[in-house]
Formats: sequence, C-alpha cells, structure tokens
Amino acid sequence: MYDRKTWIVLAVCGVLIALNIHFTPKKAPPAPKPVAEDTGQAAATAGEAALSVETPPPPTEEELIVLENEKVAFTLSNIGGGIKFADLKEQKNVGRSSKVRINIHGAGPIAGFVDDREKLENSTYAYKADQSVPGETAVFIAKLPTGVIAKKTFSLENSDIPGKGYFLKLDLAFEYTGIGDFDLSRYGLFLGSSAPLHEKERAAYTGFFWYSDNEMHFHAATGFKGGWFSSEKSIINSEAEEQIQYAGITNQFFSIVIRPEKEAKTLVWGKPQTVSLTEGGKEYPAVQAAISLPEISLSTGQPVSLSYRIFVGPKANTMLRKLDNAEGGGDGWGDMMQYGFFSPVSRFLNWLLNLLHDGLMKVSSHESWGLAIICLTLIVRIAIWPLHAKSTHSMKRMSKLQPKMKELKEKYPDDPNKLNTEMMGLYRKYGINPLGGCLPMLIQIPIFFGFFRMLDYAVELRNQPFLWVDDLSQPDTVAHFFGIPINLLPIVMAATSAIQMAMMPKTGDKMQQRIMMFMPLMFFFFCYAYASALALYWTTQNIFSIGQTYLMNKIPEPELVARKDGGKKSWVQRMAEKQAEMQKLQQQRGKSGGMRDVTPDKPKKKGPPRTGG
Repeated sequence: MYDRKTWIVLAVCGVLIALNIHFTPKKAPPAPKPVAEDTGQAAATAGEAALSVETPPPPTEEELIVLENEKVAFTLSNIGGGIKFADLKEQKNVGRSSKVRINIHGAGPIAGFVDDREKLENSTYAYKADQSVPGETAVFIAKLPTGVIAKKTFSLENSDIPGKGYFLKLDLAFEYTGIGDFDLSRYGLFLGSSAPLHEKERAAYTGFFWYSDNEMHFHAATGFKGGWFSSEKSIINSEAEEQIQYAGITNQFFSIVIRPEKEAKTLVWGKPQTVSLTEGGKEYPAVQAAISLPEISLSTGQPVSLSYRIFVGPKANTMLRKLDNAEGGGDGWGDMMQYGFFSPVSRFLNWLLNLLHDGLMKVSSHESWGLAIICLTLIVRIAIWPLHAKSTHSMKRMSKLQPKMKELKEKYPDDPNKLNTEMMGLYRKYGINPLGGCLPMLIQIPIFFGFFRMLDYAVELRNQPFLWVDDLSQPDTVAHFFGIPINLLPIVMAATSAIQMAMMPKTGDKMQQRIMMFMPLMFFFFCYAYASALALYWTTQNIFSIGQTYLMNKIPEPELVARKDGGKKSWVQRMAEKQAEMQKLQQQRGKSGGMRDVTPDKPKKKGPPRTGG
C-alpha cells in the first residue's frame, strides 16, 4: 500500500499530466462517411466530390495583379483565379530578413475553386484585364468544364471595421449553360496552406478550423496521424449539416479566414501535408483546407450571386475582439485565439499588456514590450500581495507548531485516525488553517497558465528584442553545447526560483519541502523551449517574491496563542474528522465481518387456532 508521501507525489504528477493533456490540441474525430448525391452531371460523392472532368492545362503565361494597402500586398493570379500569396507589410520573418508571406506552400491560390477534395487542385481561369480597376479590383472569369460560367471580383475592404487592411471582399457570380440543374456545393473555395514559419514555432498550433453554432472546431496538422485508439486519416470533414459562420487555416501567429456573407450549410475539409522550411531541411507537419460552396441548385438562365470576406493577417487578440464588437458581438472572431480553459485570464492579461505597451511607447519605444511584460508582472504580484503575506504568516505559525505535532506523532505512532483527529484539534486550538500556505500557489495556477497561453500566441512579441534576447516569441538561445541550445533566461528563472524556495519558512514536512525544492527544476524544463517572454515573466515574479519574502522575514515571528473557546472548526477540519470517523467505522466492520451470530432462534409462540367464517 502506498504511503502518504507517495500519494502526494502521484497527485502532483497527475495534475501536471492532466494540465498537459488539456493544453495539447485534441486529435480530430474520424471523417464522416461520404453520401452519394445526384447532381444531373457526372456522379460525385459528398465525402470526395470528385468531378469526372479533366482540369484544363494552365495558360503558358501567368498574369499577376497586386491589390495592396498599408497592411497587406495581395498578389492574385489568373492561374486559379485567386490570391497566390499575401505579403504582410508590418510583419517580418524571424531574423527580420524579409516580410511574412502567407500561402507559400499552397496547392493553389486562396479562394481558387477546388474540384477534387482528395487532391485539392484548382480549376484554371482566364483573366480578363478590361474588367479590372488597377489597384482597386481584380476580375477573373471562365467557363468551367461542367458548363458553369464563374466570375470572381476581388476588391479591397473599404469599410471602417477594425483591421480592415487585412481583408479582401470576394463577389461570385454564376450562370449555368448545361442541361438540368447543377449543385454548386460540388465546388469549394481553397482556404490555402498553413505551416510553421520557423523551426522553433509549435507545429501543434498549425491546423484548420471552422466556427459554427458559436463554437470553434480546431484540428491540428498533427491530428491526422493515427494514435493508440485511432487510425491515420487522409482527410477530415466537418459535419455536412453545420451552419458554418467562417472557416480557415492557421499557424501559431497567422491565419487565413474565408467568411460567407450569409451563413449556410457548407462542408469544411482539410488534408495533411509536410513542408520543408529550408531547402533540404527537416520536414514539418502542415495542412491545407477548403470550404464548399452552399447547397444551391443552379439552373439555366437563373444567375446566382454569393459574397465572401477574406482575412489574411496576424492573430492579434485586441484587433479580433474589436472586430467582434464592431460586427455586433458573438461572431466568433475573438475565438480564433485558442487560449483554452483560462481564456478569460489570458484575454485580460493581453489587453493589459497592450495597454502598458502603448503607455511605454509614449516615453520610449526601445525594448517597450519587454518592459511591458515586467510592469504587468509587477502589477499582478502587487495585486496578490495580501494573499502572499497571509500565506507567509500561516507558514510561520505552522513552523512553530512543529514540536507539538512531533509529540502527537510519537504519542500515536500506530493510530493514524487518532493522530489525524488530534492534529485537526491542534490546528483548531491555535486557529491555523493547514492549507493557508498553499493559497498563493493555487491562485498562481490560473495566472501562470493564462500568461503561458497569452504569451505563446502573442504575435505582438515577434521579433521584439529585450536585453540580450533577440525575439521574445522565441527561446533566447545564446550558444550551443554539443548541439544543445543554451537558453539563458530559463536558467536565471530556475536559479531565482531556488533562492525564493530556500527563503520560505520551513513547515517541518520533509516531503513538502522536497516538492517545493523540486518545483524550480520542473518549471525549468517546462519553460526551457518556450518563448523567452514566459521565462521573463517568471524570472521577474521570482525576483519580486525574493524581495517580498525578505521583507516578510523582517517582521517579528507570530506567537502561538491558544483560543479560549477552542476555536471554530474549519471546513478542512470537519472533512478530516468525518473521514477519520468513516475509516474507524470501516475498521470496526472489518473486525466483525468474519464473525457469525450463533445465538439460536427463539421458538415462535403458538397462537390460538384461526377459524374461518
């Protein structure tokens, strides 16, 4: 049977494993089985929707049109009739050598028509220059082999919505020249391809998603691989009956989103791919996806028009929240920030971080993001100062109680139930809460994970330097030792954590002391490969805690004074006593469980004879 110390270790490990599982992107469910449908054309299925036509060869010369504003340069191509790539003018690649370019690994252009969901290849369009307005609109028109005439008109966003520079408007017009009806849902719009931009970015954050019924559905690029209880998948679909509000692809910091003007029953699907970030280098998981056109029956002589809005840009929480509010709220733009269970904490911290940065920018723009993280950490630590002070006071009183607790352990070495009852009585007598020292640690759990998720997704920190750190969104590697990166901030973080733990009052519980000394090492490995901004936050709060503990240790030691009324039982004490009573009752039942009652039954008294009538 495990002793109490072993159970403590197992409980701590279990909590860490549960948190790790919670924050790991979940694997996708298996795709639904395709359902055959009759469209009046060549047979196709909803799961595969492959048209029985050959895609015509592309023209010999590619023509490019650029629509640009202060945020993005959208480069559109007549091959596929969509956005071949987009250059984000305010975002640089790691190392600041070039601008971030989106959709460089795509099988076709963004918003190009998909006519084969297994291959995600695009039909080819002929560009008609006389219908475009240079710098404002781009028009593509073609007659598809199915008899559908499709016209696409791309234009820059001219409304005053937040982040309008990252949007393009897409207007589609269809006419049918064939016989019978044609189901438009046999075609889809290519969402593009997404992969990590740098080898140190987290591949688990790359994937495709859709938003329906006020809920975000995300499937990581790593989720296509089979696991212990699932097989490998070549394609993942949404449910066919879902009302899709928008769909897109993403990596850690950037997204492509296609949002229909009107919600409709559409299908979203994604396929895995692998890409090399450098020529001949390691391959990384990536994903490409598409969203089908709505289920609209296209008839001869009855044109159909559809409108979409295309977003290509950074996942900036502040901008997305403003966009949510500008469109009436509940539109789900802000849910692109997948902060997880502690999202309210992460959103608040991101808002406060941006507010502090904007204030510091008025004084100096030099290393302002690093200073904003430090200021944010200090604000949080000052806010929980009363809790920390109360915790330290409680731990000091607990340390003074250790001699009396040792006497009880010597008095009841073989009776844990009695020992537990007496210890609870001792706590009650001196008014000590045995969990008082744990309160600040419990409070810091949501703050830590809120910080962790917020900083991990903070596109604002990309390429932002601080002291020796070149990029706060990446580990601060200063050298390599036999191929192992040496990250300095996590080392400083672990050292300051060890100093802080050594300064804390000793409670007398050796197992608890070992756990407290083990925690710096645990956080060291946890934060070592993550963004240096996280290590900067933890190091700052460690230094603050060291100073706080130093000041608290200067305060005179509290005296143990027994309460005259014996003290009121706390909830913890009542629960412990109740548990002790139950254990005692179980032991008594166990002792009497093997005994039998051999007392002979008393003979029943004979009553008077019963008579009928």
